Amino acid sequence: MLEFSAQELSKFMEMHRNIAEYINLNPIQRGGILPDSVKEIVLEWVDGYSICDHCEGVLSEIKDPPIETFIAEILPKFLEIDEVRLTNGAREGIFVVLHSVCKPGDSIIIDKNSHYSVFLAAERVGLNVIEVENDGYPEYKILEDQYAEKIEEIKNKSGSYPELAVVTYPDGNYGNFPDAKKIAEICHEYEIPVLVNAAYAIGRMPISARKLKADFIVGSGHKSMASTGPIGILGIKDEWKDVIFRKSWRYKNKEVEFLGCGPRGLAVVTLMASFPHVLERVKKWKNEVEKARYFVKEMENIPTVKQLGVKPTSHDLNFFETPIFYEISKKHKRGRFFLYRELKKRGIIGIKPGLTKNFKLSTYLLTKDEINRVLEAFQEIASLH
Repeated sequence: MLEFSAQELSKFMEMHRNIAEYINLNPIQRGGILPDSVKEIVLEWVDGYSICDHCEGVLSEIKDPPIETFIAEILPKFLEIDEVRLTNGAREGIFVVLHSVCKPGDSIIIDKNSHYSVFLAAERVGLNVIEVENDGYPEYKILEDQYAEKIEEIKNKSGSYPELAVVTYPDGNYGNFPDAKKIAEICHEYEIPVLVNAAYAIGRMPISARKLKADFIVGSGHKSMASTGPIGILGIKDEWKDVIFRKSWRYKNKEVEFLGCGPRGLAVVTLMASFPHVLERVKKWKNEVEKARYFVKEMENIPTVKQLGVKPTSHDLNFFETPIFYEISKKHKRGRFFLYRELKKRGIIGIKPGLTKNFKLSTYLLTKDEINRVLEAFQEIASLH
């Protein structure tokens, strides 16, 4: 049996840190922060597949804790869609749809602002991807009318229409919201179903799959619904139930696309326990947008700093072009890592190490005082120029 010294093992214990002392600007974490009341519950469910102790064979039918009610009643009502399942992240939900609806060699349409995992899911299924362009620098706005153009283009080349269209709402780079309803109406004229990737929307803001006319919608628990994760949400219209939720011929109660079960541990518990908190905070979305717009306005007072993406911003996630920090990095002894270190010295994290020319960040749930503290930090660092 291998033995390890106390010194070797202590390295792992040193990983503990009081992250609460930092202001975290990372867009993939701002919406996933658990309320304190939920953190108290975590220790009760932290061991392995804790949920499985209560399972009689089907995750979505567990009554205590009330997973069945959460999946069958609460989440469909929240998303305004017919059926919901939990997945191990938004990307898994996207793959489930692509793998169920399409077959190798089929074509799908994806907007150019889509997350890389959408393209990987398509590649894994063996699909032909046709991209809908954005209008380029500086807004990168998706050109909704191109969906019709691309549909016709695919039909003319292959003789058949694409099997699916994907809309990112909003995208994870610029926080842009395309007109998802308009896109869905265009695609439905050709009887093409639409998948809305709402990983940065569900849990942050009010959203209705019905109003967006989405056939499928995915969300991210750990990005936007105050859950430990990884966990995702997949909602579908009832007409697709037999396709997406098809059962195994061998194991009659197991849904094939989910390999029998979805997430089955702490992530599920925190997703449910945080839901009342999430339900309340989505009502305050307008305030979050106002704070983001204030932040953008003040950031753009720093010489050469510019928000990219549609203006005025409509999301807490925003992308900044920052030549001033790049110029500093060329002379600073820390080089391109200087900005990360200067921010961390001031109690701020979340900007990726090495980025100075541009970066994205989120102000979601930050207080006005915290936002001003971040602004002061960027202003101070810019004065090093």
